[in-house]
Amino acid sequence: MTEVRLSTLDITELEDLDLKTVTENGQRFYTDTEGTKRYPSVTTVVGLESRKHIKAWRKRIGEEKANRITKSATSRGTTMHQHVEDYLRQEKDFIEFDNLIHEGMFKGIRPVLDEIIPLALEAPMYSDNLKMAGRVDCIGMLDDVLCIIDFKTSSKFKEDYMARPWFLQMTAYALMVEELTGKKIEEIVALVMLENGTFQIFTANHEDYIDDLCAVRLQYKNLYGI
Repeated sequence: MTEVRLSTLDITELEDLDLKTVTENGQRFYTDTEGTKRYPSVTTVVGLESRKHIKAWRKRIGEEKANRITKSATSRGTTMHQHVEDYLRQEKDFIEFDNLIHEGMFKGIRPVLDEIIPLALEAPMYSDNLKMAGRVDCIGMLDDVLCIIDFKTSSKFKEDYMARPWFLQMTAYALMVEELTGKKIEEIVALVMLENGTFQIFTANHEDYIDDLCAVRLQYKNLYGI
């Protein structure tokens, strides 16, 4: 049964939602302050699709090297996300870099960032319909279109098929925005910052991925009962 909200939020109010994160057995959950909601994170659910590939990759290159690559990628992603958020919020006089590669990545994507009108950044969200929660990078206007925008980093050029998990993730966020605010998301956009100073843009209509998202959500529920 689809739950109907009695009131809606403005997109800018999403940043003020009070959701807490807890990690159990390597899986992330979001809870509200009243304890009435306890939903798995979008990344945890969507990660089911890539679990086998990641396991095979780790086996192929070895655990030590896989851990080193994962740690480096995670650190790079966290740093660049913060730089992008700081730039879009315009609350700092300048962005300070301590890594030339990161500086080059940021300068490469900056012309696109200048075209974004952010409405909410790093906003926690949930869906009573999907029984999921998460934190979106950006909800904003790009080319006069209301978008879910996700910022990614990579050391290598990405092929089109690699955007699928991102699209599933952003589809969940798009549905959350529509459920919580009543506003229609028109496009989902992944901006990938590459270490060579260039960038890639992947776009899609989230409605094309709803069925696939619901399928992986059902798979998660069948596995973990939640």
